[in-house]
Amino acid sequence: QVQLVESGGGLVQAGGSLRLSCAASGTIFSLNTMGWYRQAPGKQREFVARITPGGSTNYADSVKGRFTISRDNIKNTVYLQMNSLKPEDTGVYYCSSDYALGGRSWGQGTQVTVSS
Repeated sequence: QVQLVESGGGLVQAGGSLRLSCAASGTIFSLNTMGWYRQAPGKQREFVARITPGGSTNYADSVKGRFTISRDNIKNTVYLQMNSLKPEDTGVYYCSSDYALGGRSWGQGTQVTVSS
């Protein structure tokens, strides 16, 4: 059974930084495209960033230049380094794992709150 466990969320002032981690188990991590999504109160879940098995990355326009996604295939972990945080970055951040043969799993989410 696939399990994704996020950590690293918290409360930070605007302009600050946080690093989120997502540890995966029960899957061949190195073959999966890993991603981060977020959901603000009253809004739909939205794409933040993704990284392919080969290391190619994509970002939402709203976080380009501020967030960096990376992966460690030895530790089966994906990271999201978030710098220059803004109040509009507040939300629950979810880790996702897309499988080579189709399908997606989600983590339970970690809360990020950016105060102004």
